[in-house]
Amino acid sequence: MNIAVNPYRHVDEMHPWSDREHLLECVAVTPEAPDVMTFTFKPNKPGLWFRYQPGQFVTLEIPAEPEPVMRTYTLSSSPSRPYTVAVTVKAQAESIGTRWMFDNLKPGMALKAFGPLGDFSYARHPGKKYLFVSAGSGITPMMSMTRDLSDRAPDSDITFLNCARSPDDIIFRWELEAKARDMPNFQLGFIIEQLGRGQLWSGLKGRIDKAKIALLAPDFLERTVFCCGPAPFMATVREALEGAGFDMRNYHEEAFQPVKPEPLVVVADHADGEQPTKVKFAMSGKDGLCAPGHTVLQAARAAGVRIGAACESGLCGTCKVMKISGEVEMDHNGGILDDEIDEGYILACCSRPKGDIEIEA
Repeated sequence: MNIAVNPYRHVDEMHPWSDREHLLECVAVTPEAPDVMTFTFKPNKPGLWFRYQPGQFVTLEIPAEPEPVMRTYTLSSSPSRPYTVAVTVKAQAESIGTRWMFDNLKPGMALKAFGPLGDFSYARHPGKKYLFVSAGSGITPMMSMTRDLSDRAPDSDITFLNCARSPDDIIFRWELEAKARDMPNFQLGFIIEQLGRGQLWSGLKGRIDKAKIALLAPDFLERTVFCCGPAPFMATVREALEGAGFDMRNYHEEAFQPVKPEPLVVVADHADGEQPTKVKFAMSGKDGLCAPGHTVLQAARAAGVRIGAACESGLCGTCKVMKISGEVEMDHNGGILDDEIDEGYILACCSRPKGDIEIEA
C-alpha cells in the first residue's frame, strides 16, 4: 500500500536555503518575450525556503564549454512567495552563459548558486512613494519589488515606467497591466522605440527624457526612484532628474557590467625593495606569488588555480574562499557578510595579502 507523504510545512518549520550547502534545481522554463526566458528554481533538498530582499541578485555557475562561467542575475521573483526563486534573463548575440541556459537548462537539472546579495531594494531604501524606471531586462528588480509590495502592501503608491524596443519586447506586460487594475495606487507607463509593420500602439514612442518622465509621473520630484537598464539609459535618466532639481539622495540604480579578467602578472623583484608575497592554495596543492598591490584572484590565475568570479568588484560574493592563515586587506562592496569574515572567509577579487597567506582553493 502506497502512503502519500504530505509536503506541507509552515515556513517556521523549515530552514532558509544556504548557498554554502545546496544547489538550485530548475522546475520551470517560461518564455517571456523574444530571447527572454524565466527560469524558476527550488532548493535541491526538501524543507528549505528562500530568504532575500526584493531586488537582490544571485550568481549562477553555468557549466558552459570549455569551462564553467559565472553570471549574475537579478531575482525577478518575490520573497513574499518563498518556496521558489526565479531569474528572468535575456540572451544577447554574444552571450555564453545565458545562451547555454536557453539551449540546455531543463526542469530537473541543478546549478550551483551564490547569494542572494545586493543593496538595490526598497527594503534598504524605503520611501513613501516610488518611481520604478527600467529598460530591457532591467525590469527584473522592479518586478521583484512590485510583486513583493503587491503581496505585502497592495495600496503602495508606485509609478512604473518601462522602456522597450517594441510592444512585443515588453517583458511582463500582461502581469503589469493586471497590477494596474488590481492595485489602487499603481500607475503604469510604457515607452517604445519603434513599431513593426502592422503593430498598433497608442502610448508614448521614442526615447525616455525629462518631458516623458514628467508626463507619466507628474509628481516624480516627490518619489524615491529606482532605475535599472543599460548604462546610457541610466545616464539619461540621471541627467533628466538632476536637470529638474531632483534630490539625488532619493535616486538608486543597479547595473552589472562585464568585467574583463585582470591580465596574468609576471612576478619579479621590485627595485623599491617591496617583495611579492607567497600564496599557498591548499586544495589545489599549488604555491604561487602575489605581486605587491595585486589581489589573491590575480595570484590564483597566475598560478593556474581556478577561483570562480563574476563581478570582480567585491559585490557578488562569487569568489568567496576560506583563508586558512595569514592576513589580507579586503576592500569589498557588500559581497560578504560580517559573520563570514569572522569565520575566515575573504573575497579573492578584492583581497590583497599583507604577508604570506594560505587559502582553501
